[in-house]
Amino acid sequence: MKVKLKITAGIVVIIGIIIFLNSRFILQEDEYGLVKELGKVVTVKEEAGWYFKTPFIQSIVTLPKEDQLYDLASSDVITSDKKSMIADCYVIWKISDPLTYYQTLKSSISNAESRIDITVYNAMKNVISSITQEQVIQGKDGTLSDAILSKLGDQAMDQYGITIVKVEMKLLDLPSDNKAAVYERMISERNKIAAQYTAEGQSDAQQIQNDVDYQVRVVLSDAEKKAKTIIAEGEAEYMKIIQQAYGNKERKEFYEFLRGLEATKASLKEGTMVIIDEEYPIVNNLKLPEEETSQTVTSDEVAQ
Repeated sequence: MKVKLKITAGIVVIIGIIIFLNSRFILQEDEYGLVKELGKVVTVKEEAGWYFKTPFIQSIVTLPKEDQLYDLASSDVITSDKKSMIADCYVIWKISDPLTYYQTLKSSISNAESRIDITVYNAMKNVISSITQEQVIQGKDGTLSDAILSKLGDQAMDQYGITIVKVEMKLLDLPSDNKAAVYERMISERNKIAAQYTAEGQSDAQQIQNDVDYQVRVVLSDAEKKAKTIIAEGEAEYMKIIQQAYGNKERKEFYEFLRGLEATKASLKEGTMVIIDEEYPIVNNLKLPEEETSQTVTSDEVAQ
């Protein structure tokens, strides 16, 4: 009898442990927890921790809460100027509404990626088809990715409980058959732009040089004008002094005498012989005797 009681108690304990273990579950930080009862979701748990459920009746489905990465396959796209290009991008997405996600996609990551592939590809194709090939190439700096994300809109994947966080271009290139021709055309266009910049720079430099030359001419003209004015004023002052010097007979005779001596001294060298007529004014400066009609004078005598 005691053995039967022990066996029964052991069975009860085991069943209790099994029931306890099936009545609790642990939810991690990076998970959503969906509590199902008879195949229908009755509760959604979003916070990490310990939770209890009805054993054998309720079950748990967990979904990832962190960002997911999906790499789209490369595909051909056509620009607005009818040029073919190869585009390859990846998408960062996450589950924003776990209940809607479960109800529409049945917790399948592959189903979610299939919807994302179609939606993002259509948005990328529409954006690229509305701009030229050159604009597409220039969009490698991130503007093209932003345009695709804007084209998707905030509600693009709401019907699946998904949010597109980011669309990033991984590859944006030309088909190999026309890549060389496109590069040559781009180089030619850049050379034209460079030539235009060079011509504009030379034109600006010439304009600056012309302005500088004009300013130099103006400065020189003003300087010459001022110099002539100063010279004229100096000559006027000189004539005024001369006029004052010759204002009376005594001063006139004295200055004529000095100028005569200076002129005679400047014209003679050592050992030079000068024959002077008595009517020549310098005779008076040398105070020659009146009775002599001519006189020979050396440079030494003039110096004395």
